[in-house]
Amino acid sequence: MRTLIGRRLLYSVLVVWIITVLVFLMLHLTGDPITLLAPPGASAELAELLRVRHGLDKPLWTQYWIFLQNVVTRGYFGESYFYNVDAIRLVLERFRATVELAGAAMLFAIVVSFPMGVISAVKHGTWVDHFTRFVVLLGQAAPPFWVGILLILLFSVRLSWFPASGRGSFEALVLPALTLGAFTAAMFTRLIRASMLDVLTEDFVRTARAKGLLATSVIFKHALRNALIPVITTMGIVFGFLLGGAIVTETVFAWPGLGRLLIHAIHTRDFPVVQAAVFVYAVTFVVLNFTVDVLYGLIDPRIKHD
Repeated sequence: MRTLIGRRLLYSVLVVWIITVLVFLMLHLTGDPITLLAPPGASAELAELLRVRHGLDKPLWTQYWIFLQNVVTRGYFGESYFYNVDAIRLVLERFRATVELAGAAMLFAIVVSFPMGVISAVKHGTWVDHFTRFVVLLGQAAPPFWVGILLILLFSVRLSWFPASGRGSFEALVLPALTLGAFTAAMFTRLIRASMLDVLTEDFVRTARAKGLLATSVIFKHALRNALIPVITTMGIVFGFLLGGAIVTETVFAWPGLGRLLIHAIHTRDFPVVQAAVFVYAVTFVVLNFTVDVLYGLIDPRIKHD
């Protein structure tokens, strides 16, 4: 296990480092941020002063070396060009809001999808199965922004149950979490149903039933546990995408998350904020992948890590 952890950590550090190099180079290919920072009609002297202030007057490899030293030794990504605050502090503040939204959406998806997927598989071919598949198809076909607008019109405008935008209370979290979690719940339900259908036909399940075990024991202790491997893989990947892809939901509900901040930083060429945001996303994906690998071994000890 120690060898596995050490190897995974080494790979993780290498991946994050490569991402920082690529993002740094790609950002500098987009153009000079001074053209957006300097006021209209600014003199060449003022533009050069701004370039020196932000360290953009040095050769590219020197800029990256300074950036890498600051990140490794101080965790410092620079000061935001647009907000004039520490970039990583700003990113982490917005990231907490995104994690809050993605976590609530993930919780909703899990709570809804597991019962629906298991029941649909157990009741395969019945009206319950057909109804569940119809609901799942509807959930996957509906675009998140359209679902969000409908929820706002119904529960905010018509019924006044929940606020239409903002953050800071449980009520403000409900509608964006439902919007972001609806598609995810539909996808998880299909995956759980398919995985359970495969496992329910295995010999060990038939043997457990022949022994006279309770139906709930056969389904949840034997079948569901063995059906979880592909589900956990998908959950780890999907949660990462929820963190990175919540921009549409954040925009519809004016949710102050990292996705909106990153898009704005790209448009304004706010290099420190973009670098800090991508670094946070990269570390998050690496941690999620590592967690999934560990969970494999806990759920099914037969799985060996190479």
